[in-house]
Amino acid sequence: MATPDPAAAYRPLAPARTDLVAWPDVFGTRFIVFVDTEEEFDWAAPLARDAHSVSAVAAIPDAHRWFADHGVPLTYMVDYPIVADPRAVEVLGSACADGVSAIGTQLHGWVNPPFQEALTPFNSYVGNLPRSLEAAKIDRLTDAITAAFGTRPIAYRAGRYGIGPQTLTLLAERGYRLDSSMRARYSYAADGGPDFSDIGNAAFHAGPGGSLVELPLTTVYTGLLRRHGTTVYRALGRLPKGRGLAARMRLLSRVALTPEDMPLPDALEAIAVAAGEGGRVLNFSFHSPSLVPGHTPYVRDAADLSAFYGWWEAVLGDLARRGIAAASLDQVIAAARAQR
Repeated sequence: MATPDPAAAYRPLAPARTDLVAWPDVFGTRFIVFVDTEEEFDWAAPLARDAHSVSAVAAIPDAHRWFADHGVPLTYMVDYPIVADPRAVEVLGSACADGVSAIGTQLHGWVNPPFQEALTPFNSYVGNLPRSLEAAKIDRLTDAITAAFGTRPIAYRAGRYGIGPQTLTLLAERGYRLDSSMRARYSYAADGGPDFSDIGNAAFHAGPGGSLVELPLTTVYTGLLRRHGTTVYRALGRLPKGRGLAARMRLLSRVALTPEDMPLPDALEAIAVAAGEGGRVLNFSFHSPSLVPGHTPYVRDAADLSAFYGWWEAVLGDLARRGIAAASLDQVIAAARAQR
């Protein structure tokens, strides 16, 4: 198998200042939580089309209730194995009957028909596929979600954050209004995926005529060298254990807003930095299989699951003290488009 050429990776450009979302003052500073609602599989094994189950969906009602009790609506980004399972559809439909949570689309190309491509890491980034095949997969999943839940989805995330040069146009043509596939300040180019090194945390209008809102997953540089984050972080990656050493010395850390593999003290510092930099929408996420021990590397046992909820308890308390309130998907989209 050929080694991917990082120089050939899809690399979205930083948005022009005129494309940045002008959030209404009344909207304040908010946060949103996306749940990558997907099948369970062995994270250490090669990708497979059929080596998975969806049993962890059974944990969603309790988790949904926990977040609802804390005033947090969830947006479930659903992939094909989930929407193809009647029990999963029933569970998610009941959860979203609260009127504030929502169903979006998450495309795992390797388990999403039609299957016309070879099963390779490169092809797992659906934006690398031919335009017609990427479109066919989006259509199959969008139609399945619409049929299952009775509402056409308007928010999209590519599995593995794998958008490509045609993705936003395909989404706009199908009536999507928000994409959250870009993971700010991350690059997957070494594996054949996209490079988001130029993408920051600010939401922006993208796609044909700015018809889509791009809401990157929030990633914050912390530490003494954070103002030179991307340049220094890239340089540290060329040194053996350079990034780990810099983090331990509190010189530079890259912190994504997720309970998965992001220690609580780091997350709290990242929230403080993001708020201090004027961030208006903080974008949190986690994978639904993490709600059950043993399905992801992040929640291996009962102690990890307790720590998962402890992380959220502390983070939500910190957000409340800062006056940063939860927002639903509809609220985010409406506010982003209000002054467009």
